[in-house]
Amino acid sequence: MTAKNKRSYICVIGAAIAFGTMEIALKVGGASFPALQMTFLRFLIGGLVLLPFALVDLKKRGCRLNRTDLGYLFLLGIINTGFSMTLFQMGVMMTNAGLAAIIISTNPVFTMIFAHFLVNDRFTRKKAVVLILSVTGLFAVANPDSFDSGSSLKGILIVIVAAAGFGLYTALGKRRIDKIGGLAQNSFSFLLGSVAELIVLLAAGQPVFSGISADNIGVLLYVGVIVTGFGYVCYMKAIELAGPSTASVSFFIKPVIAVILAALILDEKITWNMVVGMILISAGFLYNLKGKAPAASEKEN
Repeated sequence: MTAKNKRSYICVIGAAIAFGTMEIALKVGGASFPALQMTFLRFLIGGLVLLPFALVDLKKRGCRLNRTDLGYLFLLGIINTGFSMTLFQMGVMMTNAGLAAIIISTNPVFTMIFAHFLVNDRFTRKKAVVLILSVTGLFAVANPDSFDSGSSLKGILIVIVAAAGFGLYTALGKRRIDKIGGLAQNSFSFLLGSVAELIVLLAAGQPVFSGISADNIGVLLYVGVIVTGFGYVCYMKAIELAGPSTASVSFFIKPVIAVILAALILDEKITWNMVVGMILISAGFLYNLKGKAPAASEKEN
């Protein structure tokens, strides 16, 4: 195994661990902060953590952001931070963390659908198989008969809409990622999305920074720095080293980590439908990786 491959696997594992602890941290943090405020603070911190890496990458690319780029990044920020992740925070508080982790991990399926219309990424037979497996997995996960006291159908539906929103963000993001780069695109869209979130908070008369205390600053920093900052740095570095297909492995390791940790930390039950759904969704991702180009030759698109 080459040193480059070792670094890429470390980055994939780092991203999987960061993303895999997200729902637990959001559920704990959500006890102290309303959804809008939590999302604003999370992406403000995460965007600032990514900013130095983004500026270095922009300089390396020789890229200067113009008004059109900033408008595009602002739109991405509204879709991701203002819409998708705000809904996700709400959904996490209405369902179990492990269940939410499995559902949000289906976002690549929505990306495939949106990409077909937005970036002329043709919907192939292979993608249809992935869609069928993932949707079947979603139906298994969202089976009302197997809900425990920590989950609700409303919460699950909200998380599904959040996953679709993140899929739209990812698909739309493909339009300029070659120019801007993943680090800058995430950092600036996070920060601009936080501005949009701030406007809503102020207009609604909701707290912005109040409520932060010694009791909750730890989980807030964890969500902002580790999950939203470090996690995305690892994910983007994995793409750079090994390509998007290898990096995407982190998304089907994530729910396994989340389900196990939710059982250990939050005493959530691991139900049969969660296991079946996770297996079906993971099978879809693995099938999608089948026949991909070798990591060394993959290009970010």
